[in-house]
Amino acid sequence: MIELIERAKDFLDRRALVDPNGELSYRELLEKSAQIATHLLDGKKDLNEARIGFIVDPSLDYTILQWGIWRAGGIAVPLCVKHPYDSILYTVEDAEISKVVYHNDFYKLIKPLEDGTSVELISIDSIESKTVPLPDVEMNRKAMILYTSGTTGKPKGVVTSHLNINCQIKSLVTSWEWSQEDYIINVLPLHHVHGIINVMSCALYSGACNEFLPKFSEEAIFDRFKRGSCNLFMAVPTIYYKLIHYYQSLSSEEQSEISAALKEFRLMVSGSAALPVKTLEEWRTISGHTLLERYGMTEMGMAISNPYKGKRKPGYIGQALSGVTVRLADENDQEITDGGQGEIQIKGANVFVEYYNRPEATAETFVDGWFKTGDIAVFEDGAYRILGRNSVDIIKSGGYKISALEIEEVLRKHPAVKDCGVVGIPDEEWGELIGASLILADQSVSIDSVKKWMKDKIAAYKLPRKYIVQEDLPRNVMGKVTKKELQKILAES
Repeated sequence: MIELIERAKDFLDRRALVDPNGELSYRELLEKSAQIATHLLDGKKDLNEARIGFIVDPSLDYTILQWGIWRAGGIAVPLCVKHPYDSILYTVEDAEISKVVYHNDFYKLIKPLEDGTSVELISIDSIESKTVPLPDVEMNRKAMILYTSGTTGKPKGVVTSHLNINCQIKSLVTSWEWSQEDYIINVLPLHHVHGIINVMSCALYSGACNEFLPKFSEEAIFDRFKRGSCNLFMAVPTIYYKLIHYYQSLSSEEQSEISAALKEFRLMVSGSAALPVKTLEEWRTISGHTLLERYGMTEMGMAISNPYKGKRKPGYIGQALSGVTVRLADENDQEITDGGQGEIQIKGANVFVEYYNRPEATAETFVDGWFKTGDIAVFEDGAYRILGRNSVDIIKSGGYKISALEIEEVLRKHPAVKDCGVVGIPDEEWGELIGASLILADQSVSIDSVKKWMKDKIAAYKLPRKYIVQEDLPRNVMGKVTKKELQKILAES
């Protein structure tokens, strides 16, 4: 049986889920997910790993549908509510989805599936409240397909089993000391492991409560914090950045009220992207918390984490989680033992099964059982520190391997720099130049003055002095332009 769902029977009368429209106990979650499973089975004994898509906002319905698909023996494929139709069609066709369950808010978006494919569309409102005996789903069965961002081609479907998911959950529940008394606010998208596993599933495994806030709003988040009851929060660096700048716009009285509420939390986590040290320090001043940074991927959930208890080092992601084995390897996939930089490679029951229908891509990402993450790091002072993504964050210039993330941290220390993005620009002489795009907080400061300021910093790193800095771009860098797009823009400048 699926351990996550079986554990719900230990917490039947506790509150499991809350959203703006209501709440569910664990008993009600089991009842309603059984109804979903019954409808999907439609007289069959078992879905036998049929891929079932679903598209709903982060809400009670999301969890009910996910659990219902699992309890019927299906593979859950959450569709991103912000994707255009072409992206949804790609996922539906690539995952060979047979049915899509939807909330009526998304019917207009997915209606073309009725005419262009053989997919059956099912409104969640059409599902009746009857139940039948459900199949016994073993933990080694495939459970979920999440699609990667597609930075190296079209997105790939990452297939995880119930055992993979269970291991991902248990390592976090143990390391971060989850309990049934916890209450977490979930503001994350639910087609990524961050929101699905780290927040929602860890809460439900523990008998805790997960509250959805489907629409992001700095004001709504802070208002919810001030009302009390919640004691955990997990977000991406961009969310913390937005919360900090909203907080700074408030009156001193409002700031004091928010800070007092935040100090009552037991844990705050940042992940999914590198956390700027400046953001960490500003949030610590506001909340009294040093954000816990961790490291993971769609293919493996979380693998490395700073300690829940103990010193958290800014810029570091910590040590391997329980049940996970980590090594650094060179370009020939040989383990590095001399303290040098190398690719993070992972072994453990947390690692995914396969890329759906892509045996060659699956084989390419493993070496002797180690999953090759593509991320470069060093191990120093007892913790791992990410240098960047091998493909875009490691700049190879003048014989040096340079971390774009480290250069970004230096640039952010300039008082006029609000944010920045650094990439390598192809160059015949150097191999690559250091390219930086800046978002200035003080528009009166010239780019030339920033360049002059950077010269000493670049020299201190013993890096090539020749670099590009651009002030204005067609689009805001943060959250809108990928590193590869930025590289192309700067190269054409």
